[in-house]
Amino acid sequence: MKRVFLTGASGCVGHYIAETLIAQTDCELYMLVRDPAKLRVDIDARPGIHVIRGDLRDIHQYKELLSTVHCAILAAAAWGGQQETFDINVTKTCMLMHLLNREVCEQVIYFSTASLLDREGQVLKAAAHMGTDYIRSKYDCLNQLHRMPVADRLTILFPTIVLGGDETKPYSHVSAGLPEVPKWANLARFFSVSGSFHFIHARDIAEVVSYFVEHPPGVSRRYVLGTQPYTVDRAVSELCHYLGKRIYFRLRLPKWAIELFIVLFNVQMSPWDRFCLKYRQFTYPGVVNPATFDRPVYCETFADALKERGVLPDSQAKS
Repeated sequence: MKRVFLTGASGCVGHYIAETLIAQTDCELYMLVRDPAKLRVDIDARPGIHVIRGDLRDIHQYKELLSTVHCAILAAAAWGGQQETFDINVTKTCMLMHLLNREVCEQVIYFSTASLLDREGQVLKAAAHMGTDYIRSKYDCLNQLHRMPVADRLTILFPTIVLGGDETKPYSHVSAGLPEVPKWANLARFFSVSGSFHFIHARDIAEVVSYFVEHPPGVSRRYVLGTQPYTVDRAVSELCHYLGKRIYFRLRLPKWAIELFIVLFNVQMSPWDRFCLKYRQFTYPGVVNPATFDRPVYCETFADALKERGVLPDSQAKS
């Protein structure tokens, strides 16, 4: 039986990965979590499910277990506080990889972020000096991966905008804010803004991870996770169609108008926020999702995302 070690199981993506592996595989699953009370997964669904109460900071304590692991899924991440972020996202993540046994470990699935990549899929140098603590830590770790003893077993995933969450799972940052989006539809439908992006639901990420657990690529590979590319205008059009709001015309919003809005409303922006505002085109070549591997896609369109989050069209919301 394949042994799988999962970090970050109590997070949004981690919950979906744990549920999917429990339901779709017979692997022996070990989940490292700081607070088991936050893990809302049925650990009694089948044999071979283990919850390890611990901290990634103390990863050296699990050296014996890690030496027996066939696949490590590194989904844990710290988001704020410079010391904690770099300690977890770089130092302890790399230490975990050093503790794996090359004679046993078939694959390491490492979660990076597509925010590090440019439109050609190359690493953005701006992330090194303009990024938030989280972005810079992911940049640093990515640059160290080639030194890991399991470098040739790495499957590196670059999720785009992540959706997901429900009553039993924490919401992603974006999904938490989706119910507020319709409030802006009446205004947004009259303006056109340059920008593009991908998104992917955490359940679809888990589906891809499950595929890789069962079918290791065999060599180090990189995959950007996302659905079809969206422009901002397309997303607004789809939002309005879903809500039943007509678009009569659109005015192109110039860059200076956005800058004026930021000044007038005293919007606080980090250097990385400003870089992203100017860069705008966050789409990538060759993105993958469950359909790439002949598996069903759970959330394929923006309308699917709104419906899944419980956002109702105006006609239904008023009834």
